[in-house]
Amino acid sequence: MRKTLADYKEIILELPLKEKYTKEELLIPELLIEKQNQLEIYYAPHNEYRNLNAKVFIIGITPGFQQMSTAIAAARRGLEQNIPMEQIQYICKEAGRFSGVIRKNIITMLDELKLPQILGIQGTKDLFGGQDHLLHTISLIPYSVFVNHQNYSGHTPKILKNEMLSHYVYENFLEEYDSLKNPENVLLIPLGSAVEEVLIQLVKDGRISTEQILRGFPHPSGANVNRISTLKANKEQMIRFLNDWVKRN
Repeated sequence: MRKTLADYKEIILELPLKEKYTKEELLIPELLIEKQNQLEIYYAPHNEYRNLNAKVFIIGITPGFQQMSTAIAAARRGLEQNIPMEQIQYICKEAGRFSGVIRKNIITMLDELKLPQILGIQGTKDLFGGQDHLLHTISLIPYSVFVNHQNYSGHTPKILKNEMLSHYVYENFLEEYDSLKNPENVLLIPLGSAVEEVLIQLVKDGRISTEQILRGFPHPSGANVNRISTLKANKEQMIRFLNDWVKRN
């Protein structure tokens, strides 16, 4: 069963009010959802709000610790102010979605691919601001995954080779995708090869269409040293794909 902020309200209220938390404060037994050897899944609240009218679906692997910390800090403030739960869930989404350098790199790369012109907006940054009715962000695994308390990269173990992780793809990600009003028309932007591999398998399963997937988009992490060269190598092919996608939709 999917965990929500309501399940962790009292635990989060016990945290101090602050902008950022440490791993010692958040990677605690009370927030642990599942564990398998050195692989651990912890609750994070920013994948609960859904934009059912989205045209663009940006898909990550799992919320990293920075996203987890940002979203929990937003939830803590919202609970302190007695903001309605549904509004807090949106605030957590707005604050936590690919926060930090990852968001900055996503915006820079999608601007270079001319996505704003295709969508009729000024810049990709508007998808995270005044035009966010066009955007839905999601992770294949909605909660934060760590290996030995380090952010999980999606490769060791591979998502679909691990029963605990693949469960979230088939039970959570696909359920959320199917809940969209016109899922077959949504542009799917996988962040990196680990997410792309999963989407390709879902094409083979008959759950999504290959004509929706922007293939070749690099993972936007600052630690991805091949990000710029990968973008350059795949740029023209991705621009052609985006133009074909908008013509179909």
